[in-house]
Amino acid sequence: MKTLIRTAICASLLLSTASMAAMMSQSTTMVGGAEMYPSKNIVENALNSKDHTTLVAAVKAAGLVDTLQGKGPFTVFAPTNAAFAKLPAGTVDNLVKPENKATLTSILTYHVVAGKYEMKDLEKLLKKGNGTAELKTVNGQPLWILNNGPHNIQLKDAKGNIANISTYDVQQKNGVIDVIDTVLMPK
Repeated sequence: MKTLIRTAICASLLLSTASMAAMMSQSTTMVGGAEMYPSKNIVENALNSKDHTTLVAAVKAAGLVDTLQGKGPFTVFAPTNAAFAKLPAGTVDNLVKPENKATLTSILTYHVVAGKYEMKDLEKLLKKGNGTAELKTVNGQPLWILNNGPHNIQLKDAKGNIANISTYDVQQKNGVIDVIDTVLMPK
């Protein structure tokens, strides 16, 4: 009987250790009060962030959910709810109307770059470009990255607006998310 109890205890310890190791191997980042899991795609993770409810609603209204759940890889510069709140009153409500789907899609795809650009990749581009570099967004228009000191990269849109990256390299199954404080606008 003692052998059976010891075996059960050992098995229990092994299973709990294996479970802990599996959880720890998934390095997560907290965004909007939720853990972002590298095993989930961009949309699956964004749905859990309290700071990105406006972005998620806009992605749904634009019909981009399937695209952002695709294989990728994508780099998404994800504006927070506070970033959307900086837009003139009524802008978001107007953009999510069905008749404005094309404009909304253009704005949202301006926040996405094909490929996976982590901070170290952006820093290499900045070094090569002497402090500035151009990325081509999924909507086809350029977006500029600017060096603003050590480990501080900013984005400049086609209208001259500047966005700061507050959280870098949130790993996703199909790319990476960088959290930004301003909605980027294409031409």
